[in-house]
Amino acid sequence: MNILITGAAGYLGTQLVKRLIEENKTAGQKWNIIATDIRPESTFKEEDGIRYIQMDVRSTLVQEVMKENQIHTVVHLATIVTPGKKSNREFEYSVDVKGTENILKACAENQVKRVVITSSGAAYGYHADNPVWIKEDDAIRGNEEFSYSHHKRLVEELMAEYREKHPQLEQIIFRIGTILGDTVNNQITNLFEKRVLLGVKGSNSPFVFIWDQDVVGCLIKGIRGKETGIFNVAGDGALTIDDIGEILGKPVIRIPAWLIKSVLFILKRLSLTQYGEEQVNFLRYRPVLDNHNLKNEFHYTPKKTSREVFLYYVGKKNSMVNRSGKSVVV
Repeated sequence: MNILITGAAGYLGTQLVKRLIEENKTAGQKWNIIATDIRPESTFKEEDGIRYIQMDVRSTLVQEVMKENQIHTVVHLATIVTPGKKSNREFEYSVDVKGTENILKACAENQVKRVVITSSGAAYGYHADNPVWIKEDDAIRGNEEFSYSHHKRLVEELMAEYREKHPQLEQIIFRIGTILGDTVNNQITNLFEKRVLLGVKGSNSPFVFIWDQDVVGCLIKGIRGKETGIFNVAGDGALTIDDIGEILGKPVIRIPAWLIKSVLFILKRLSLTQYGEEQVNFLRYRPVLDNHNLKNEFHYTPKKTSREVFLYYVGKKNSMVNRSGKSVVV
């Protein structure tokens, strides 16, 4: 089977490629891996069964690579999770949405059998009337003011169009919760590394976590299995901001939403932060993912619960002691 992976040099992509290489060696698989990323070089060694190609998901090279390598399955991971300070909405849209459209178009024109894509719980949006536990048939309402959330919504609407127009292209969409692992570092983990945890008054700010190796496990099952559909990917249970504070031994300070919005509004316009007032709803109305369908229809049970994942993350961070001998997290 010929597999093309976009975003292969990113956090998840690197782990997925390494696992596929390992399975090629130990499990007798016959996967030809075409690992692609916008980065000019990769950390992958030249091995049998893998080829690295520098490729922008927005380029015409996508068509050429799929045709040349007779791709059977595409795993589309390329997306902008944490924009840089010099990023802008137009660029992020071009990668997240137009890049995905370019990938899907190439899949349809080159008779690709299956596409596996990583979406996010953010696609549901951050809303006061979100269900306590969100299921896959709940509405996709990614907030327009929050680019990542809105783009995931637009991507999923695009995927729905392709299910209608190109039913022969099998789809698996994973709506993933907050990923934690040995070396993960993003805007959410940054919140946990502060001396004081910030909460929004009147909100428990619940988090669902998923171990990065469980995400990789889902991706591999998506590649080799026959299941199709949309699945929430999260460990059992959720942790509130107070639960997280208790585990870390840190105080939680709750601030009124209006005050946080005002401060962020000023700081962003002074270029002192890349985050704007939309981040209040990001903390206040977090979607809590129900993983029933993942376990009972996709037949994958995460190896770690949300609490176990967080404890694992904290343990790994605390083992990374800096030169001064101080703990990184606690």
